Amino acid sequence: MSTAFEPTPDQRTIYDQAFRFAQKELHPLLQRMDDEDWYPPGMMRTLGSNGYLGITAPAEYGGAEMDLFSSGLVAEAFAYWNANAAFIWGPHENLCLNNILRNGDETQKKRYLPKLISGEWVGALALTEPGAGSDAMGSMRTTARRDGNDYILNGAKLFISNGPVADVVLVYARTAPELGPRGISAFIVEKGMAGFSVAQKLKKMGWRGCPTGELVFDDCRVPAANLVGGEHLGVAVLMSGLDIERAFLCLPTIGEAQRCLDLSVEYANQRVQFGKTIGEFQFVKGMLADMYAELEAARALAYRALWACNDLEKGGGGRGDIHKLCAASIMTTGNMLLSVTDKAVQIHGGSGFIWDTEVNRHYRNAKVSTIGAGTNEIRRLIIGDELLRAAR
Repeated sequence: MSTAFEPTPDQRTIYDQAFRFAQKELHPLLQRMDDEDWYPPGMMRTLGSNGYLGITAPAEYGGAEMDLFSSGLVAEAFAYWNANAAFIWGPHENLCLNNILRNGDETQKKRYLPKLISGEWVGALALTEPGAGSDAMGSMRTTARRDGNDYILNGAKLFISNGPVADVVLVYARTAPELGPRGISAFIVEKGMAGFSVAQKLKKMGWRGCPTGELVFDDCRVPAANLVGGEHLGVAVLMSGLDIERAFLCLPTIGEAQRCLDLSVEYANQRVQFGKTIGEFQFVKGMLADMYAELEAARALAYRALWACNDLEKGGGGRGDIHKLCAASIMTTGNMLLSVTDKAVQIHGGSGFIWDTEVNRHYRNAKVSTIGAGTNEIRRLIIGDELLRAAR
């Protein structure tokens, strides 16, 4: 990796292969996913059989033994052709599978990773609650009480990507309420465990076809062997995972923005008004120039942040330069995607306002990039806190 955080030739090959795969296998799914809010049931197995699940996992579990940055490049390529599909794959690959890989014990890895990597099982992560979003740790109400060789979980989780279809969910719950954020633990919960259910599937304006829902735990009995990282130690799992999530999420955002720029350039060269293509008008050239500059600036920061996460130690994150950098990266790329998709719709004019055009799909997707993995407001707080702390 160069100091400019550009992909190596091998990593560029990984991107190119994923790009061609996504064009052939994922792009044809996009229209139905968006029109019908349709979840493609065989997609995860197809991804698994083609080596796109468990990219960061060792070969002994069926993984590809690549680094996190390479996984991000795959996310960028997938999102270029079908961002909705990328946001089914991403929560599975990064939030669930990679979290278990980083923080699980050997027994947990042997049990869960092979089926997550094959695509037989779909993964999710459950943190946000009906009353705990930005203050996920401080306001968390889901509890886990030790009962012999099990824990009993009670509570609800909301806005959970892949929740309605997940076979394996990494769930955060309070094991010691009196300790506040330091009394949180992480558990692997399987579909079919008594007391675990999907309360509802949510209807969204974007990320359609990516099932998002509410999960309920009603005296849900989870084996103590499914405790991840140790009792009351979930905050280390959580904060490390959040920084990686933010950096990782930037890459599909980059891919989606690149697609909007390319579609806009193509349209500007084809659409004729007043006897000339609209690309010949100065104000359209200006919008395209702004889109390119915003995208490339965000790409540089996104690549830098994800590259930094490659070396993040187990339990690391949630503090210091990496915490600040990941927050800045997702804030920048999220704002960039809002701007780029807005300009793409403007360039497309009336057709951009039509629901089933591709730029309209990206426009509806864009808003969540300023909300998911911590809102822009939380990202600013993180950056400001870290700047002030470092100067004391």
